[in-house]
Amino acid sequence: MKKMRLRYAGACRLCGTSLPAGTEAIYASETKTVRCLECPTEAAESTSHDLEPACEALPANESGVAGSSARREYERRKAKDEEKLREKWGPFGGIAVAVSDERQSTKAWDRGAIGEERLGARLDALAADGLAVLHDRRIPGSKANIDHIAITPSGIWVIDAKRYKGRPELKIEGGILRPRVEKLLVGRRDCTKLVDGVLKQVDVVRGLVGDVPVTGALCFVEADWPLIGGAFSTHGVHVLWPKRLAKVLVEEPAGDVDVAAVRESLASRFKPA
Repeated sequence: MKKMRLRYAGACRLCGTSLPAGTEAIYASETKTVRCLECPTEAAESTSHDLEPACEALPANESGVAGSSARREYERRKAKDEEKLREKWGPFGGIAVAVSDERQSTKAWDRGAIGEERLGARLDALAADGLAVLHDRRIPGSKANIDHIAITPSGIWVIDAKRYKGRPELKIEGGILRPRVEKLLVGRRDCTKLVDGVLKQVDVVRGLVGDVPVTGALCFVEADWPLIGGAFSTHGVHVLWPKRLAKVLVEEPAGDVDVAAVRESLASRFKPA
C-alpha cells in the first residue's frame, strides 16, 4: 500500500466516502482499492486483510467507484495497442507510441469512463439529501454492469451514463393507421438500443427487489442539450442530463422506501464490477 494523489475519482473502501480526483489517499495495489487518510491505520487494515477473503475486497455497503470497469478496460486496451506498436517498430517503438493516435475503439472506453465518473460525482453529492447511490455494479450471472443505482425514499433508479455528441431527441412514427414507434436519436444516430438496454437492467433489478418501484434513466453527459426543455421519456425511460437528473431525484415525492435497507440489499446482490 502507498500514499498517492488520485488520478480519478473514487470512494474509500472502508467508509464509502467519495474521494474526488486529486485527493491524497492510500492505494492498495493487491485489491486495486483506495481508502481515505482518516480511516484506520495501514497496520489495522492489513490485519483485516488476513481475515477477509482476498477475492472480495469490497464490503457489501461499499458504494463502488464510478466508471472503474470502463477505466480498467480502457487501460487494458491502451496497453495492448502500445505493445503491438512496440513489437512492430522494435527500437523505434517508443517513438511510434508517442506519435500514434489512440484507436477509436480504445478511446471510446476512456470517454465512457469519464462520463460515468462525472455523473457519479454529481450523484454522490446527493447523499446529504437522504439518497443512496451504488456505482458500477455487476449484473448477477453476466459480464454486463449497471453504471449507477440511486435509491430514494420513493424507489430505485437504474441509470446508464453516456457521453455522446449530438442532441438527444425523441422521434415518433405512426400512431393512427400504423403502430406507434418511438426512436431515440442522438444527432443523426438511431440509439434506440440504449433504451432497450436500460429496460433490461430495470427488469433485472425489479426481479430482485419485490414491490419497490424501479425507474430507468439514460443520462447523456456533455450532449448538445437545448437551453430550454429537452428532457423526455420513452417507454418509461427518462432521457436527460446530469443536473436535470439530480433535480428529479431530489424532488421526488416522499415515499416509504427504507433507503438504507434497500441499498444494503442491492449492494449484496449487485457486486462492484
